[in-house]
Parts: sequence; structure tokens; C-alpha cells
Amino acid sequence: MSAPKTLAFIDLLAQRRRLGERIDKAVMSAVDAGQWIMGPQVREFEKRLAEFGGAKFALSCANGTDALALPLMAWDIGPGDAVFCPSFTFAATAEVVPWVGASPVFVDILPDTFNMNPADLEAAIAKTKADGKLTPKVVIAVDLFGQPADYPAIKAICDREGLKLIADSAQGFGCTLDGKHPLHWADVATTSFFPAKPLGCYGDGGAVLTNDAGLVELMDSLRVHGKATQRDVEGRSFAHDPKYLNMRVGMNSRLDTIQAAILLEKLDVYAWEIDRRNEVADRYAQQLSDVARTPAVIEGGRSTWAQYTIEVEDRDGLAQALKAVGVPTAAYYPIPLHMQPAYDSHPLSPSGLPVTLDKAKRVISLPMHPDLNVEDQDYIIQSVRNAIGANA
Repeated sequence: MSAPKTLAFIDLLAQRRRLGERIDKAVMSAVDAGQWIMGPQVREFEKRLAEFGGAKFALSCANGTDALALPLMAWDIGPGDAVFCPSFTFAATAEVVPWVGASPVFVDILPDTFNMNPADLEAAIAKTKADGKLTPKVVIAVDLFGQPADYPAIKAICDREGLKLIADSAQGFGCTLDGKHPLHWADVATTSFFPAKPLGCYGDGGAVLTNDAGLVELMDSLRVHGKATQRDVEGRSFAHDPKYLNMRVGMNSRLDTIQAAILLEKLDVYAWEIDRRNEVADRYAQQLSDVARTPAVIEGGRSTWAQYTIEVEDRDGLAQALKAVGVPTAAYYPIPLHMQPAYDSHPLSPSGLPVTLDKAKRVISLPMHPDLNVEDQDYIIQSVRNAIGANA
């Protein structure tokens, strides 16, 4: 191999070089217009995001965590309620549940896709009902590492049990299953625009997508301090701006106009970037599947490849070897949520989450982004092969 390189795990500056001029122009247009909070770019972005995600409505907010909280608040989820979610995910998925006073119930994942195991979900629901301490209300399925969860199976369970379904697409916005976006099955889909996400802005941002007009009106109120909605003021004598009539306790969670302007430009090229991510993933799979367990995608699924995650026996050894030759890696999620101090008092499915515990010790993610050129791909691939051979 050639001399060691220094690569980026997610090269955001490469995208910046590619899109910088048009983003700069869009940002300055928003700045010069002076509508820095909820300006016209926000509404335009919401409209186009909904179209891209197969939704009737999209509601932007300050971050992906608030995006998860908003539907829970709108549905009045609270004390005594159970919300089922994976433990093998970022903390935000479970964090929003105690926010509203409810309890997360942790569910195991499938060994091939790392996404929620529908059979384990069923077992967790049955145990929760039998225990009688919590009332099952919501399932949060995560599109981990960019690919869709098994929504047909999960939706069937939710329908049978009368549960709401949230698709946490923080890593997977744009993923599809049989050509359909997660919202085809879910009551809402949420996403994050954190810079490292496939569709990221230059700060924090998030959004909720839904087909429910009443729900989006209520979440719009909640994201702006519980302001009065059109329905709230109908029949009332209130001569002032309804934003000063607060009908419910809400939050301050708005997407900045400047971030919306940036996201509009990124959304223009997002489909192309997803294609490029899939090309990189295909190349990794073709050249690494004989030395590591490469990721499986659900049948009929298309991933956005927020991360490309392989499984090896000696993860730490591989990470050290790759670091020595300038190839960065990441280990998601080394301590599952149900083992962390903030969440270890909450209930689990009766399985005890054995797959989650196993994957947490063995998964490692390689550099992945749409600007990863063939030369760097080859360098990463050969570095992995060399390191695994040396560690064998």
C-alpha cells in the first residue's frame, strides 16, 4: 500500500466544497431578507421535505430529539404509559419518553439488520400487559444506520394492540421499503438535521412528517410555546395576535430560517447523494464480505447508509490498526441504553436483549459519505483486509 493517509470519517468539508457557493448565496439571501425566525424558507423547506418523504405534511423543529417529543406530547403520553423502543440506538430515542413522564420498555434487535425485532416487541407488549403496571401506548422503531425497520410486521402489531407508531428516521430519512417511505406505515416519521446525518444542516435541526392534519396543527402549537391554533380561536373573542393566547404547555423548538435555506440546497442533491452512498456501500460489501460480516439490508429495503457497520471478533484491535494508517472508525453503541445509569431502572422485554448485548461488543463503522472517492475506498478496504489478516 501507499504511504498512510489521513481520512475523515464523514467528510462534511468535501460536501461544503461541492455545494459551498450555492449555500453561501442561499444563506445571504436569508440574512438580507431579515426574517430569521420562521421565514419563508422554512415553509418552503417543509413543503419540499414532505414531498420527498412521501408525506402530506412536514413540521420542522429545533432538533431531532424535539421531533420525537412533539408527537408524544400531542398524544398526551404520560405517567403510567409504556413506549417500546430499542436499546441499541442513540439516547434521544428513549430520552424523550421520561420527558413526558412515561416509561421506555426496551426491545431487542434483529441480528442481521440491527433494527427492532418484531417478535421481541410482541413479547415485550405481552409482558407489560401481564405485569399491569404500565399501559402500552407507543412504539418507536429506529431506522438504524440508515435502513428501514420491518414496518409491515411492526405496523401489524401496533394495529392489533392499538398502539401509535413513530418511525425514528434520524439516521434514515430517505430510506424506503418496497419503494415506500416509513410514513406509509407509521403515524409519524421523525428526522434529525444534525450535521453528520445524511441530510444535515450547519447546526441543529429536525422535523416531523405525518399525514394527520389535526396532529400537525397541534404539534405546530406545541413547538411554539403552546400557541393558539386556528381551531383554538374559533368562536373566541380575542382581538390580539393568537400567539399570545397559550392553550397548552409547549416548547420553543423552531428551525432557523438560515438552516432551512441551507437544507433547501442540500435537498436538491439529496437523491444523488443517497445513490452515491449506496455505490460506496455496494463496493464495501463486494470486497469485505469474505473477511467480515458486512451489513444486511431488509428485503426490498434501500438504506441511506448513515453509517457502514461491519462485525468483527476483535473490534478494538481493528480500530487501533486502522487508526495507525489514518482510517477513522466509530463504535455504535458500546453501552446499550438499558445498561446506562439513566435508563437501567426501566423494563426490558423478557428475552433480556441478548442480540443487543452481542452486537454492542462487535460492531464497528467505517468511513461513509457521498464524496468518498474510489481511491480512498480502495485504501480503506485494503487497510481493513490487512488489519483483519494481521489480527487473525
